Amino acid sequence: MFTSVAYMLQTARQENKPLWQIILEDDMSDRSVKEKASLAKMGTLWEAMQAAERDYDPDRRSPSGLVGGEGAKLTAPGPGLCSPFTRDVIATALKMGECNACMRRIVAAPTAGACGVLPALLLPMKRRYQLPDQRMIQALYVAAGFGQVIAARSSIAGAEGGCQAEVGAASGMAAAAVTCLMDGAPEQMAHACAMALSNVLGLACDPVAGLVEVPCIKRNVMGATNALACAEMALSGVESQIPCDEVIDAMGAVGASLPSALRETGEGGLAATPTGRRVAEFMRTR
Repeated sequence: MFTSVAYMLQTARQENKPLWQIILEDDMSDRSVKEKASLAKMGTLWEAMQAAERDYDPDRRSPSGLVGGEGAKLTAPGPGLCSPFTRDVIATALKMGECNACMRRIVAAPTAGACGVLPALLLPMKRRYQLPDQRMIQALYVAAGFGQVIAARSSIAGAEGGCQAEVGAASGMAAAAVTCLMDGAPEQMAHACAMALSNVLGLACDPVAGLVEVPCIKRNVMGATNALACAEMALSGVESQIPCDEVIDAMGAVGASLPSALRETGEGGLAATPTGRRVAEFMRTR
């Protein structure tokens, strides 16, 4: 199991293999499975992401009534601030988050609260570039490899490291995956991930009423657009001045220093606002 991005990249260079293949082989070794079984498992996750989008229903509402229908609003023509592709990314992130809040089937990537970030980029990328499923699965391996290192060196749990550990980690994973889809070098994938993580250091986890709805779902949009911008920078030759492993380590240190009120307890941040408290009280008395 990889615990270092630098070592992951070094292994790919030494063996002269694509990064996704190195990560696939690591999965085979870690779970003691054959290549076909590993690919089948990742293919199942990719199909589940696509199925979640197909299953989206704008008429559904979460049990709290706070969430539902917003993703559909972004599928209609907009004010023109964003390109159609970026608008598709935003809409997909919202839809995936709503599916989670409405108790539908999603892929935790790496968590349920961050389930919208990775598909928000992969699904529109497949549509835009007519990419085959094989390429999408390869990108998922890259995302998984970076996610594995983040989990090992830092955290992917909001209760442990704040929202930087959930939406932030997903954003770093997505940035690397998009860079892979655009045929970026492994080093560019690492720079994209590092920049994406750097941009969200210290992000609080402050779910209103303790629900993974507000502000979680819209933060998935932020995570996706952040990943897109960082992949664009990395593919254009922009580099992170701090190596990816060091950024991940810093993320872990920042998460450990966050007060408990900002680590998924629903006691700080937006959850502690007057409106946030009113929503929590309403949910308690329903």
